[in-house]
Parts: sequence; structure tokens; C-alpha cells
Amino acid sequence: MIPLAVPNLEGKEREYLNRCIDTTFVSSVGEFVNLIEEMTAAACGAKFGVATSSGTTGLHLSLVGCGVTHGDIVIIPNFTFIATANSVSHCGATSWLMDVDDSWTLNINQLENELESNAEIVGDKLIHKITGKRIAAIMPVYTLGNVSDMERISEIAKKYNLPVIADAAAAIGATFHGKNLADLATLSVISFNGNKTITAGGGGMVVGNDEILMKKLKHLSTTARVTAEYDHDMVGYNYRMTNIQAAVGCAQLERLDALVARKRYIRTFYNDAFKDIENISPFPEVPKNESSCWFSGFVLKNGNLEVVRKICGELKNLGIEARSFWKPIALQKPYQNALKASSLEVSNNLWDKIVTLPCSTNITDSELECVAANVKKILKQLEIC
Repeated sequence: MIPLAVPNLEGKEREYLNRCIDTTFVSSVGEFVNLIEEMTAAACGAKFGVATSSGTTGLHLSLVGCGVTHGDIVIIPNFTFIATANSVSHCGATSWLMDVDDSWTLNINQLENELESNAEIVGDKLIHKITGKRIAAIMPVYTLGNVSDMERISEIAKKYNLPVIADAAAAIGATFHGKNLADLATLSVISFNGNKTITAGGGGMVVGNDEILMKKLKHLSTTARVTAEYDHDMVGYNYRMTNIQAAVGCAQLERLDALVARKRYIRTFYNDAFKDIENISPFPEVPKNESSCWFSGFVLKNGNLEVVRKICGELKNLGIEARSFWKPIALQKPYQNALKASSLEVSNNLWDKIVTLPCSTNITDSELECVAANVKKILKQLEIC
């Protein structure tokens, strides 16, 4: 089987894991926890990093740290992995779903229009007119490692005095207009899940430049413990990353540039391989955006989920793993009653046409050629090309 996306463990992962065992530092304290915070912060152009147990807990921690609380509203794109919305719900807050544009990231024109029409500043708060709830944050998602137009989002956020918490789960290694991730949002959250370009087997990282805020997040993530005598001064969380996870992540981060370069190569390979097929289109690219190209594949111009399943099923029979992609939040059972923008047409009509293809960074060129050849064969059989 040629897998969809598996870890590339060809670095010093084993050596660093053995060091954890030899020193007995296998839990949430150890040299690698500190090191992965420093390395990730540096990779994102940030002054500080706070390691977390997952990307989801990193998002939740960031929202809490920025003051999001029960009854608030957080703006997120409809087209995202469900963890984005779940992190908002974990705060007792409500997601306000916005559509995406052709880049598959937050539709900023719609964001601007929705705020102008449906929000008003009352005292020092931004209030949603219909519900009377406070709008507390904007959470753009860097889909596939494509960074949103953060210059415009930052202007909107400044106008309404809103923090921007970027769900940058798969975007480590990406830049926007030459700027690093940490320069684009109040906080940015990275995932180290097993299918990410850089993995720690799990875990996440919050990066940012506000020292006071980042110290608050660190405190909250470690049960808000003040002294060794079990004094705690806030309701905190046990969101710590283990030294074992961090050891794997550090070994991965040592090869960040090479792994991201391989992801970009894979994207280019598939785009070139399928460029003459009229009824499919490539994954989007954003001008002046150096995407991290987390996943690669193609989009069926006139397809649907049934066709996507047929393609994936045929590829599986040939030993090639392929999958559909995110089902929009508004179509998910827990969020059918979420606040919605006036239109979610792009995201609701996009998701069931996406096919993701094998893109592990250790995939060989011959395997890529095998995938491409079999995709073309199946598309021809299904009379798609």
C-alpha cells in the first residue's frame, strides 16, 4: 500500500527517544520539551512557544488566554477540520461560520460585510445584533498550509479590537508576503499530529510574540500551578506535551526545510501530471504565499462524494490510499444550528469534489508516477477525462 500521509522518521528520532528513556524523563518535564518550544518558535519567527498536548488543546488554550468565555462568539471558516469549531465549543462559545474563497481560506469580503451588517460596538464590546452576544475573536484557518490574506484580516481585527488566533495546524514552514507565521496573528497554533509534515506523534504548539500573554498560556497549560506545594491560582488545564513526544518533534524539526521542500515538490508533481485533464483542477495557490503544501491531490469540477468514493475505492484496490477531505462545519451534526453567514455556497459545494493523494515526504518518485498513472487510468474508466 502507498499510504496517504505517514511520518518520515529518518532522522534522529530513535536516538532522542533513547535519551528520554536513559534519563527517565519521559513525562511532561525534560530537555526536549524546552527545546521543541524554542525550535518551533524560531521556525515560525516567534519570540515564544508553548507546547501543548494537541493542536486542539492549543486552540482552546489560545482562546481562553485571549479572554473567550461562555456565551461569546468566535468567527471561523465553514471549511475546516472540526477541531476548529470544537475548540470554540470547549470555551462555551458559539462559532459564527463564514464561507471561504477560491484559496479555500476565509472569505474576507464576506467577513467584512457580515461585521458591518450584523455587528455593532457597544461600549468596549463588539456585539452580534441578533443574538446580543459578544464577538470575541477571529480564527482564520490556513487550509493545506495556505495562509489567509492576514494583512486585511489584521486591519478588520484592529478596527473591531478583536484578537486573531490562527489555526495554522498544517502551516509550519509557510510564509505570507515574506512574513513568518508569528508576525501575522496574535497567536498561531501548530499541530504535530501523525499525518502532519512535522509530527511528534501528537501534540501541538502555540507561538506568539506577546510575552505576558504567552506566560499566561504556559501557566494555564500546566494546571496553573504556582508552587511545588500544590498551590494553584486559576482554573488551569493539563495540556502538557510529554518529553517523549517532544523528542520526536525535535528530530523532525531539524529537517523542516527538507520536509517542506518535499511537500512542495509533490504538489508540483501532481499539478504537472494532471494539467492536461480538463475535468479536474489543482489545489489552490495563493499569490505571494509560500504554502507548506500539506496535502496534495485534485478537485473534480463536476463531481460529487459518490464519484470521489469510487475513485478512492478503485485506487485502494490497486494498493494506493486516497481520501476525500473535510466536511464543512455547517453540515456536521453538532453544528447544524451554529451561526452562519448569509451564504456558505463555496465551501458547501467544494468539499465533496476533493480527492487527496499520497503525499508522505518519503514517497518515492516511482511511487508518485504509479499514483499518477493509475489516477489517469481510473478517471478514463469513469469517463471523467
